[in-house]
Amino acid sequence: MKFGILGSGSWGTALAKILTDNGQSIYWWNRSETAIQQFRNRHHNPQYLPSAKFDIKQLTLTTCPNDVVKNSDVIVIAVPSAYALDALDQLDKNILAGKKIVSAIKGIIPQNNLLLNDYLKDAFNIPLEDYFAVLGPCHAEEVAAEKLSYLTFTGVNEVLTEQIAAYFKTDYLNTVLNKDIYGVQYAAVLKNIYAVGAGIAHGLDYGDNFLSVLIANSADEMAGFLRKAGIINAEVGYIDHSAAKNQLHNNYAASVYLGDLLVTCYSLHSRNRAFGNMIGKGYSVKAAQLEMSMVAEGYTASKCMEHINKKIGADMPIANAVFNILWNNSPAKESFAAIEEIMI
Repeated sequence: MKFGILGSGSWGTALAKILTDNGQSIYWWNRSETAIQQFRNRHHNPQYLPSAKFDIKQLTLTTCPNDVVKNSDVIVIAVPSAYALDALDQLDKNILAGKKIVSAIKGIIPQNNLLLNDYLKDAFNIPLEDYFAVLGPCHAEEVAAEKLSYLTFTGVNEVLTEQIAAYFKTDYLNTVLNKDIYGVQYAAVLKNIYAVGAGIAHGLDYGDNFLSVLIANSADEMAGFLRKAGIINAEVGYIDHSAAKNQLHNNYAASVYLGDLLVTCYSLHSRNRAFGNMIGKGYSVKAAQLEMSMVAEGYTASKCMEHINKKIGADMPIANAVFNILWNNSPAKESFAAIEEIMI
């Protein structure tokens, strides 16, 4: 398989490092010709993960996303969800036919409140069988440092999911397989919202005891949404040991659900936690965004999920509180005082 990557932020750079460490030559889209020239001269991404060095001979860098798609069998989309259409709208309408799409987007397309697979079906007629998603828990910074991490690959085509995942397995990266396309993507969206909430709590000077209860309740709220949305197998404490070693039952205490939630809420690498921390300390949304050099997916996701949940009807007081703080100017201190009363 030949791989192409759309997106040159920290997560796209981390995935490029994994593939090239495994000997793959890749096509890679970057919006900036200046950044590409700096990359060629310095052998690293000038803006993101500069400690990750690349063999330039393995990279074909281009500002044209159509070139990436034409020359690749598998297209990894690693653009922040808020800017995904900037890249996808440049593509010829029939160019994705027959390609395998791997979503590394941990968000919802905000222009239409759709997961990427639903958008691609509508806009490019991509069948679900050709769509896959790669999720954490996995911070780009730890990939760059080659600290042991786990990636979950999900897809309805189990054979192809396993084949694609094999290209990403390294000494510092283990892979897990999963068939829960909608569940893992919604979980990835929600954990970013809850991580913003965890950051807000930290900024408001709540301690670890409160934070642990907040995250536990967030996990329960997330599982409740998934069940209400019709995601099956929402079981905790069950692992099918008869399955292949790297293919576990859809257990919502597993790494791609609870694990990703925990690391995003606790880690100092978490941009959503950092964003929330600034909000809790009194920054405006605009000021916090200007302070950060990377996108906090939880900000846009909170509005998207508020819209989506109007149809689902799940009980989501924590996610709703984060939405109101970020989008309706609700005072963070008062919103969290209300949260204190409903947590168990």
